Parts: sequence; structure tokens; C-alpha cells
Amino acid sequence: MKPNIFEISTKELTQDGFITWLLMWADPDNKKYDPKLNECGVDFVKLLIKKQYNHNIEIKKVETGRQWEHIDIWADVNEEYFIIIEDKTFTSEHSNQLETYKKISSEWCKENNRKLVCIYLKTGTEAKSSLKIVAEKGFSIIERFELLNFLKNYEISNNIYVDFLEKINNLENAEKAYETKEIKNWDWSCWTGFYHFLDTQMEIIDWQYVANPTGGFLGIWWHFLEWKEYYVYLQIEQGNLCFKIGEVYENHSDARNRWFEILMEKAKQKNKTEIIKPSRFGSGTYMTVAIVEIKNWLGNDDEIINKENVLKKLKQYEEFLDYCIKEK
Repeated sequence: MKPNIFEISTKELTQDGFITWLLMWADPDNKKYDPKLNECGVDFVKLLIKKQYNHNIEIKKVETGRQWEHIDIWADVNEEYFIIIEDKTFTSEHSNQLETYKKISSEWCKENNRKLVCIYLKTGTEAKSSLKIVAEKGFSIIERFELLNFLKNYEISNNIYVDFLEKINNLENAEKAYETKEIKNWDWSCWTGFYHFLDTQMEIIDWQYVANPTGGFLGIWWHFLEWKEYYVYLQIEQGNLCFKIGEVYENHSDARNRWFEILMEKAKQKNKTEIIKPSRFGSGTYMTVAIVEIKNWLGNDDEIINKENVLKKLKQYEEFLDYCIKEK
């Protein structure tokens, strides 16, 4: 692969720089340097504004910059619209930053007679539940696939532009590789792509990195049901499918052991011999009580995923959990 600056400098600040650079090209004064980049920049500004206003405007003036009041990117368009962009690669929103940025910007817009446009731009992949929270805070979302499809529409030879387009296209392809790679060769990107697929097909609560003393894993959890004063649910831990219980703050072993007995009893009734005891029991707030090994729900190491078959199996485990609760 040829050298790519965005593969070398992977921090969000580098991406901030590209987005700011592209916005700068929207100003009419820059058309004389590169008409195609100006056209792309203009259309990008229009895309951002249309995310929150059904306005098709003529771009007369664009001023843009970074790190105003800690906001990643800002753009003042025609002295009429003020765009703020929270730019994310693989991190997520935190510490009420979106509420803070919107409040500061709203006050500035009120004083300066601007219409505020709030954008959350994400080139990594994030759970639907997380993005829903972002939208509820008043930010319109541009995900990687939308940005990628937008940038592909322009025949631009500028190296900066080409490198960025190539970078996010590589991210897209890396996550889609779970569809064609043998399961034993799945990496973090493959699991991300697989979880994103599940997130579009099932009622997922959330998926994200889970830290633990052994290095952590990418986990996805769903189908929460009430049992006694606890929740029981399903979770995939970048391998095994786990039957979980939590939150448990007292009598950890009693709650865990009783739920294990119920699961094993019902598994025997349903002839689900693949549901087994984990290699060891934990005693934390959230505990794995039983597992299904990866080969029994996802596929053997040398197989390519059969997505329809996997969805069918996961649905069956949801129904099994329902049965355990109903027949308790």
C-alpha cells in the first residue's frame, strides 16, 4: 500500500484537520485554486445544513476553524449559519460535552443572529443505542458510510483528499471482512462489523469494549429479562455466547448457583447439550452462569459465517431464555 498520511497519523486531531480543510474549500474565494474541491466543499456545507434545516442556500462566505470553546470544528456560513462538529473516530461522546457545546454555541448564535447546526461526525462504528442518545441531545449524525458515499461522488485527484477517502474506505472494508474471512481469522474490525450487523437485525441494548484484568473484549448484550430481583440476559464476548446475571451486590454465589441450576435443568429438557458450565464461576456484579462455545453458535474455525443461520440460532437462545423465565 502506498504511504497514506491518515494511516500514519490516526488521531482524531488529524481527521479534524481534514474536515476543517474541506470546509475551507467551500469559500468562493478558493474556487480559483481548485474548482472541483470548491464544489465538493460547497456541497459538504450544504449537506451539513440540510441535516437540520430544509434550506438550499447559495454559499457566499465560509469561515472555519478548530477548538473554539473546545469544540472540534466550527464553520460560519454566510454569517447566517453556525455549524459545530463533534468529530469522532473510535471514541464516543462523554462528560456531557455535547450539551455543553450546544449551550455555548446557542448563546453565541442568539447574540450574533445565526442559525445553529450541530453535527456528530463518526468515522468509527458506534452502537445504535449510543447514537440515539446523541440525536436526543440535538446533534444530527453523519456516519462513515454516509461520508464515504458523499466523498466518492467527486473525481478529485488532490492527494490529501484521496488519502482520506482511501483511509475511511479501508475502515469500511476491514469491518465488512467478517463476511468473507474464516472465523479463526477474525480481528477486532471483523467483530465490530459483525456486532454492527447484529445491531441492525436485533433489539440490542448496547455493544462496546469491556475492560477486565485479562485485557478486555468487545462485547454485545441484549434480551434482558427479570428474574427475582436481578436481570438475566445474553452476551457475546468476542467468542463465547454467555448467559449472564446482574447486577448482583450480595449473596453472589447463591444467585449464580440457583440460576445455573435452572438453566441446566431447562437445557436438559430442551436437549440443548451445547449449553455448558463456564471454565470457572465468577463472583462479581455481573456473572457468566453458562456458555455456548463459539463453534456451536457462530461456526467452526475454518468456516465463513452464515449470517441467516447465526441470527436463527441467536433467536433460539432468546426463546430458550424466555422459556427458563416462564417455567421458573
